[in-house]
Amino acid sequence: MIFILNYQVMDNLMRFPALSLLLSLFFICTHVHANATWPRTISTPKGPFTLQQPPQRIVSTSVTLSGTLLAINAPLIGSGATSRNSSVSDAQGFFTQWSAVAKARQVKPLYISQPNAEAIAAEAPDLIVIAATGGDSALRLYDQLQTIAPVLVIDYGDKSWQALTLQLGEITGHEADANKVIAAFDQRVEAVRHKITLPPQPTSALVYYEDGRGMNLWTPASAQGALLQDLGFTLAAPPASFQGSTSMGKRNDIIQLNGENMADGITGNTLLLFAADEKTVPQVAKNPFLAHLPAVQQHDIFAVGNDTFRLDYYSASNMLSSIERQFTR
Repeated sequence: MIFILNYQVMDNLMRFPALSLLLSLFFICTHVHANATWPRTISTPKGPFTLQQPPQRIVSTSVTLSGTLLAINAPLIGSGATSRNSSVSDAQGFFTQWSAVAKARQVKPLYISQPNAEAIAAEAPDLIVIAATGGDSALRLYDQLQTIAPVLVIDYGDKSWQALTLQLGEITGHEADANKVIAAFDQRVEAVRHKITLPPQPTSALVYYEDGRGMNLWTPASAQGALLQDLGFTLAAPPASFQGSTSMGKRNDIIQLNGENMADGITGNTLLLFAADEKTVPQVAKNPFLAHLPAVQQHDIFAVGNDTFRLDYYSASNMLSSIERQFTR
């Protein structure tokens, strides 16, 4: 039996927790058996990528992808890191949402920010994982790293964390772990949805700029927006004049709002702040450009966590915990 996994289709299906739970159980029962043989191949930005056997020593050059590899119990031995001791990272430069897991599994931080081929080679990996885009991409070292081990290039910017989890589970032989993680998460979404009392709707979900001069508004196409909708939130749509202000060219998950008119794009009765903690709430409340908004006047402003700018299993789980804590009455 042969299964061809279409990650775009799966990405769309993951928006419906009950259906995705059934699909996850289906793949646990059938997909794992169907793909128990090696070699196996997946499509990547660099073309078809084939592994002859399950990897045993994985190095991730992308701190963003490392969390997903940990979530599916892939044999991650080393990872690139980001700046240490920031609002989103620990003393090793690992993201706080999964740093404890990395420490328990003795994952080694190989370098800070700038990829180091020598440090990667010293770990004798049998698979190197690279992000296709983003600030943690080591794509410029692709040719050099290929002399060390097979190099898997993953684009995490065009899919949900669930679809990314399935893709990495497929190529590493950890598809059962991937489906288990997704099924457990979907069950928790349903539990939280029935437990919380929603704040005034609709909701504007956004990333507030530190300088107070702008924000990014999550759209229904974003992983953040989709999760909120799964929980019963209604996303507030900005006026039509703002709909075309998408971020980073072709991206449709964020709408940029800037300057004195940014408040005109905020139509929600509640503001949810992403990539922010409770310290950001008073900053938003004191912004003179936003003072007239109903959400500000009624104090319906909530932060959902510093680690929620890019979701993986761990940060999405933290987001659920934050929402459950703040809206359980």
